[in-house]
Parts: sequence; structure tokens; C-alpha cells
Amino acid sequence: MPQKASPKKNNERTKASSQEAIRKAKARILSAHEAPLETAQWVHDIQNGSRKALGQAITLAESRLPRDRDQLEELLDLLQSTSSNPKSWRMGITGVPGVGKSTFIESFGAAWIEMGHRVAVLAVDPSSERSGGSLLGDQTRMEALTKNPMAFIRPSPSSQTLGGVTRATHESILLCEAAGFDRIIVETVGVGQSETSVRQLTDAFILLMLPGAGDDLQGIKRGIMEMADLILVNKCDGPSASQAEHAALQYRQAIHLFPPAQGGHEVLVQTMSALKQTGIMDACGAIQNLMHLWKDNLWMETQRSRQSTRQFNDHVRALLFEQSQISPQHQAAWERLQTQVERQQISAFAAARKWLNTVVSQP
Repeated sequence: MPQKASPKKNNERTKASSQEAIRKAKARILSAHEAPLETAQWVHDIQNGSRKALGQAITLAESRLPRDRDQLEELLDLLQSTSSNPKSWRMGITGVPGVGKSTFIESFGAAWIEMGHRVAVLAVDPSSERSGGSLLGDQTRMEALTKNPMAFIRPSPSSQTLGGVTRATHESILLCEAAGFDRIIVETVGVGQSETSVRQLTDAFILLMLPGAGDDLQGIKRGIMEMADLILVNKCDGPSASQAEHAALQYRQAIHLFPPAQGGHEVLVQTMSALKQTGIMDACGAIQNLMHLWKDNLWMETQRSRQSTRQFNDHVRALLFEQSQISPQHQAAWERLQTQVERQQISAFAAARKWLNTVVSQP
């Protein structure tokens, strides 16, 4: 009778297997950097719907390496010059943790697919301030949508970027559009009133709310509600149904106190249940009506032009900051001032001005 391996030997085998898997993964990464795709081939693969090429391109957009940025610039220029696809619909979705964003997006995305569209979901997960890591669990939570060949889900860590999106979300949207996805859904981190940058990246901004969560008229988050184009009260099922209807009534009353929507539309408040998949088609219908209205009154074109200008300004600020830290003199001044701030020897504002003066005087 064969003898069973000891627990110690099993642990050693498991450790060796894990180390081998890590070694192979590192080898694949190094191989990819050593032999990058030719840009023209990359463009061809993306426009022909290659998920692998699209995923690699989004990784390129998230990179901070100068050589990757050079290739990204070339890639985006070629895609823009060769793209013949009509503009997609870009939809941002936010809400507090636990409101059911992932469950809603899975049903919402499936509904668009049933109507013959291709859906890309760009999901932003919060990064740990301690480790910089992120769970990136949306592909697990949206299991059915992940397996659908007409859908593409890309979770990305926020990397401490404020506003509920990542630094490369705009470029990721452009890459997904070039790959033929005409319904782009951007799911934000979902941490409260800071979820505002997604408004500057999408056509329609959808706000998910919870019934009976204390968000009465005194607790309504005015800033984020004023930006919403559609408000959906989720979990309108079972015992929560009456609470959801009551909450929706309160939100409808509150909206009348806000300034008129810039797009010339009425902000609707609807109830739905992502779990029971009720009210999903009504939400799709509301978005369709908005898009048709904005196409007719040219608001969609105006809004996208403004957003492109904002993206340009944001990129300039970010690149200038990074460029200013390249020289040894600037880096030394940065580290010296940072140490003084940490020791409370100088105020943060004064340190920032001193560092800026260093950058200006030593270009």
C-alpha cells in the first residue's frame, strides 16, 4: 500500500509550485516588455476585437514608464485616424458601497447586449493606502457578464486617484470604443461625494440610491445629485419596496429645488431591483431618451468637447508635475522640503511655494 506524503513534503511541493508559477509569470511579463507589439499590428488587433490586445493597451495606458507613454501616444493617434465607428454611449454609475452597483451593472449590461450592443465595463476598485493593492473583484461579482463574448470587463485600481476614476480612464474609454464597444459603463469606487470626475468622462451620469438609508431631505448629497442625469433607487423588492417608493418621492421633490439640467432634460427618479431584475429595461429606456434628446439639441457634442478640453488640462498638470521631479536638483529640493513638512518645521503651503520657486528658477 503506497505511503502518504508527509504534511511537510506537501507544503514543500506547494511552495515550489507557487514559486514556479511566479517565475513563469515574471518571464511572461519580461518577454512582453522585450518584444512589444508593433503599433500597427496592435491597432489591427484592437479594431478586430482582440480582448488580449485591448487589455494590453489599457495596461499601457495605466503605465508611468516614458517608453510606454510614447507608444500609447502613437497607438491612440493611429486609432483615432483609422476609426470609423460611430460614437458610443458613455455611462457613469456611482453610489455608496452596498447599494448594489455590480449587481445592477451585470443586469444593465446584459440588457444592452440583448438589444444587440457590445458592452465594456471599466470598474474602478479602491487601492489600499498601506500596500497600494486592490481587490479587483468585479470580474468575480459579474460572473455572467464576464463570460459573455459581447462584454469586456476591466477592473483597475484607483491608485489613490480622487474622483472615483483612475488616471487612465479616459484613454481606456477611447480604446474600448476603438475595439467596437458601443456601450461603455464606468463604475466608480463608490466612496461618497467625491465621485465627481466620472461626470467629466461620461455622457450620462447614473446615481444609485438605497431606500431607508437615512438619505432623507436633510441628508441628501446635493453636490452629487445635481450632476445626476438619472437617479435609481435600488432594492425595491420585498419589505423594502414601500421604503424605496417613499425615497423616490423625496428625491423627486428635492430635484425641483436644484438648478435646471444643462442638457435641457428632466432628471428622472425611478425605482428598480437589480437582484430581481425589475426596472432594468426602464432604466435603459430612460438613457435612450436622454441620448436621443442630446443628439437633437447638440448637448452631447458640446459636452464631449468640454470634456476633451478638461482632459487636456488635467494631463498637462499631471505631466508637468512629473516632469518637474526628474532632475536631481528638483528631486533633492522635493525630498528636503518633504522632510521639513513631516517634522512640522514648515507649513505645507509654504513648502509647496518654495518647491515651485525651485522649479521655476532651475528649469
